Amino acid sequence: MKTKLVIFDLDGTVVENNYDWAVIRQELGLTGGSILAYLDNLPDPDRWQKYAILEAHERRQTEMARLKSGVREFLEWLASYQIKTALVTNNNRENTCCLLDRFQLRFDLVLTRESGLYKPSGAPLVRAMEQLKATPDETLAIGDTNYDLLAAREAGLTRIFILKSAMTPANLDRVLVVSSFEEIKNYLERV
Repeated sequence: MKTKLVIFDLDGTVVENNYDWAVIRQELGLTGGSILAYLDNLPDPDRWQKYAILEAHERRQTEMARLKSGVREFLEWLASYQIKTALVTNNNRENTCCLLDRFQLRFDLVLTRESGLYKPSGAPLVRAMEQLKATPDETLAIGDTNYDLLAAREAGLTRIFILKSAMTPANLDRVLVVSSFEEIKNYLERV
């Protein structure tokens, strides 16, 4: 198998949750663009006050999150082929660790927004490839939103899987849209 690394998104991909991004953006006073970029460019104390709003929403969603069907089996299957895994999320480390502990999931590398790198930039995916010694041709990405798609493309990945959801992006040229991790496994077994 040519694949050496699989990079996963967290929210909506590994776990199911129900963020209402329109409400969150409204509460933050943001109409478009990256929430994290917006917050990071605010002066103190506005930055920390608005981060507190975002983090309250994230905590609620972390508490209510459910493990996505088939993810545990897919991770075990990847491990059986010694394929490395990375989790790249715009969520914070506290919530991410809580979810990984609760669902007893393990990744070879976990990058959260505290790394200073976040999607839609491809930088966190590039860092994951560098740290786990894989090239874009040896790496595939799995996500569920436009940010995941944009980050994977910017990182030079050509094998991108988007899990169908209400957030399924529009520009899906050369992207495999799937309904389950089983579909991704079947694809990888064929190539």
